[in-house]
Amino acid sequence: MEIFKIVALGVVSSIIILVVKKERPELALLLSLVVGLVLFAFVLDRIVTVFQVFRNLARGAQVNLIFIDTIFKVMGIAYLAEFGSQICRDAGEGVVASKIELGAKVLIMVLALPIFLSLLESLLGLLP
Repeated sequence: MEIFKIVALGVVSSIIILVVKKERPELALLLSLVVGLVLFAFVLDRIVTVFQVFRNLARGAQVNLIFIDTIFKVMGIAYLAEFGSQICRDAGEGVVASKIELGAKVLIMVLALPIFLSLLESLLGLLP
């Protein structure tokens, strides 16, 4: 099972990072970043598969693909912001991590605005 590989890589790399951090904290941060990218690359094909399934379901249900694309963008922003903020927190930069999260929230609000307006127009169209 893939989860065993993911967990094993995470645990082994965490142990290595803890050992390296005592002598070379800057190298430990780089190792942490590389491991995070490797783990992300490992599951990337699964993420692509999930997106394809959602797109196919949306086409079958005749849902406007703009809504699905917006959902995918929101998910991407959320995952990337979480990854970036965790890296910043690992580096001891909690303030920068908070600003990444704030930026992601603002971008998500901006992306959600057209959907919200479309929903509002639909509701207003139902009123006499």
